[in-house]
Amino acid sequence: MAEKRLTALYRYPVKSLRGQGFAQLAVGPRGFVGDRQWMVVDAEGRFLSQRQQARMSLVDVEIDGDGELWLHAEGMAPLSPRVNGAERRRVTVWSDDVVGERVDPATDAWLSAFLDTSCQLVRFPDDIVRPVDPAFAAAQDQVGFADGFPFLLISEASLTDLNARLQQPVDMIRFRPNLVVSGCEPFEEDSWRRIRIGPIEFRVAKPCSRCIIPTIDPATGERGREPLATLMTYRRRDNKVYFGQNLVHDHQAVLEQGMAVEVLA
Repeated sequence: MAEKRLTALYRYPVKSLRGQGFAQLAVGPRGFVGDRQWMVVDAEGRFLSQRQQARMSLVDVEIDGDGELWLHAEGMAPLSPRVNGAERRRVTVWSDDVVGERVDPATDAWLSAFLDTSCQLVRFPDDIVRPVDPAFAAAQDQVGFADGFPFLLISEASLTDLNARLQQPVDMIRFRPNLVVSGCEPFEEDSWRRIRIGPIEFRVAKPCSRCIIPTIDPATGERGREPLATLMTYRRRDNKVYFGQNLVHDHQAVLEQGMAVEVLA
């Protein structure tokens, strides 16, 4: 068996909008620095995702060299949100109540026009802590606007196994991982409990149950049946479909492509 390696790192600055791959990324208290630091919400403050708005998959996001967020979409002028730090509102991520910082009205209008629904963009404040579910984490563990955990890991072998069963292979980005590893058997990550990647140790908290988002083609925003229909034939348990593992981290450092992945338990 080949040595296990970290082969890809992904960050998604705005929850459910497009992400980007990197050769290296810094890890902070909530996961990759800048990951899910922003979120789109409806008028009641509930988070919006591709589950309701498939067109969210068509908005490109970047963080420039000055740390400024930029949004790009076909037919729209590029826009950099301006935060109104004095204006905060309550928002919800699933069952979690969180505080979000409002941005300028121009950004809300930009997103509302492209998504064809009234919505707002909020930023996770630097001084707010959202704990990870204590059933799966320690008291000090925290997360931003991600569904529940700082990191999602998937192995290349697991995707290869899935693609061998599909008529049309899918890209890893459909599953929106943060960490991709090579050198292991398909779904070997299901058995891991603790790993080390470079200087950082991770606890494997729980398997990731999948919704309909992987059925959305990130290039077109169109929905289909796959790969969820195929995953249901062999990755279904307790009426849920699992693909990937959620992680929490014990240290803060920089991760780079090519770092060794060591299974500790």
